[in-house]
Amino acid sequence: MMNQDELNRGGAEARSELLHKNLTEAIIGAAIEVHRHLGPGLLESAYEECLCHELALRSVKFERQVVLPVSYKGVNLDCGYRIDLLVEHLVVVELKCVERLQPVHDAQLLTYMKLSSKEVGLIFNFHIEVLTRGGVIRKALSKPFVLRASAPPR
Repeated sequence: MMNQDELNRGGAEARSELLHKNLTEAIIGAAIEVHRHLGPGLLESAYEECLCHELALRSVKFERQVVLPVSYKGVNLDCGYRIDLLVEHLVVVELKCVERLQPVHDAQLLTYMKLSSKEVGLIFNFHIEVLTRGGVIRKALSKPFVLRASAPPR
């Protein structure tokens, strides 16, 4: 249990422990189950399909390949961004099958979280021997806000 000082700091770690903890643990558990059965080496689309099946088996609601428009000068534009999974309308989930997660993957998740006004996100890298050893990243924004593609007119 965290003390009041830890809660007041409002860091990403404190928020990720508090915000949607049970849901993110359920999602992580489902991803671990998929990885346990399949191991590394498949395409991202295979892991997505299997993770969706596993979430459905666990009665966890989700949407796949959610269109993520960019708001530009008051107009929502489809710039090709897609969230791999949006779980329970609360958690952005991005799936990867890469040798090593890079800072660009963190940036992508944070951007998707900001564009969708979601506070919590997860990245799973299925191209790793043991998913829990560097294949799971949990992010939490300190406060939700909407990312704008441009500054307001002067």
